[in-house]
Amino acid sequence: MPKSFLAARLAAVKPSPTIAISTKAAEMRAAGEDIIVLSAGEPDFDTPGNIRTAGKAAIDAGKTRYTAPDGIPELKAAIIAKFKRDNGLDYTPEQVIVSSGGKQVLFNALFATLNAGDEVIIPAPYWVSYPDMVRLCDGTPVVVKCPAATGFKLTPEALEAAITPRTKWLIFNSPSNPAGAGYSRAELKALTEVLLRHKQVWIMSDDMYEHIAFPGFGFCTPAEVEPRLHDRTLTVNGVSKAYAMTGWRIGYAGGPAPLVAAMKKVQSQSTSNASSVSQWAALEALNGPQGYITRSGAAFLRRRDLVVGLLDGIEGMTCATPQGAFYVYPGIAGLIGRKTPTGQMITSDEGFVLALLVATGVAVVHGAAFGLSPHFRVSYAAADADLLEACTRIRDFCATLR
Repeated sequence: MPKSFLAARLAAVKPSPTIAISTKAAEMRAAGEDIIVLSAGEPDFDTPGNIRTAGKAAIDAGKTRYTAPDGIPELKAAIIAKFKRDNGLDYTPEQVIVSSGGKQVLFNALFATLNAGDEVIIPAPYWVSYPDMVRLCDGTPVVVKCPAATGFKLTPEALEAAITPRTKWLIFNSPSNPAGAGYSRAELKALTEVLLRHKQVWIMSDDMYEHIAFPGFGFCTPAEVEPRLHDRTLTVNGVSKAYAMTGWRIGYAGGPAPLVAAMKKVQSQSTSNASSVSQWAALEALNGPQGYITRSGAAFLRRRDLVVGLLDGIEGMTCATPQGAFYVYPGIAGLIGRKTPTGQMITSDEGFVLALLVATGVAVVHGAAFGLSPHFRVSYAAADADLLEACTRIRDFCATLR
């Protein structure tokens, strides 16, 4: 195939680094190597039984045909009730859309709104897909570094400095992937004060980790904190992380009706409706018993404390304690410039994670993939025994660096 055959926009887009490292780890495991994969961002728990039962019941009842492109009415009603119950946000059915995962919600919104030259502010560290989705939609990502010194959070001053007349969106994520940083109500209020002064800027709030929040942190979302921004905020969520439903592929959002209508138009000409069976399962997730969230939250808290306690004591490494999600984002500035026993110089966080994988079989993701180096991301959505073994291997590997 000639190079000119492919769309020029693809030249600026990279494959997902998290998928790439997981694929490499899978290949090593298939070759018989002892691999611990801590690179994937999905809960290791099974989908709760009541949700699985609802999915099976939908199949048995013949609910396997096309639905409305933007979701079945029952699920949209449950989403409206969830937004009101958990976030104090009011939406009508015309202001809600259901898609095949949160990623499609974000992409639909960007595709429906961005023109060439439009800018999208993305705090770093960021979820790996944000900048590439913006580029695919002909927009320009404006990355704002948010280092450990700020708790990996965007400050009002940094936000103000990044806004230009071309700014169309701010992508906001709390608790965040990859750092688990959660914004307090006061911190979020300070950001919304800036946004109120710039009426051309819309807010895309990725709340996917809302229900994985630890003691001492109270989740809040921008349109909840500042109701005056309700009409230019798209509040995005889903069932993937909260209910261990990553493979079911259901994301949803609430926002202004004209924006949601435009997103529905995009979806109607791409994938059409999300899986009908998955929608009925998601209905049970939102309306059914919520005990799983409490149980899984306790497990994630225990795992967070285990991993932070083991990694933060490693010489040359620092590991902040996250407020939510199921990731830690250790800094390795003290390890850059050291050599492995084989003489390989560690010159970057990507070099570190590749050397770690080869030497120990532990798969993590380098910080450059998330826009902020030198760090790496560990997903602690894994069994306690695997986490203990992996962190021990990381400690032993770091001890060999000279």
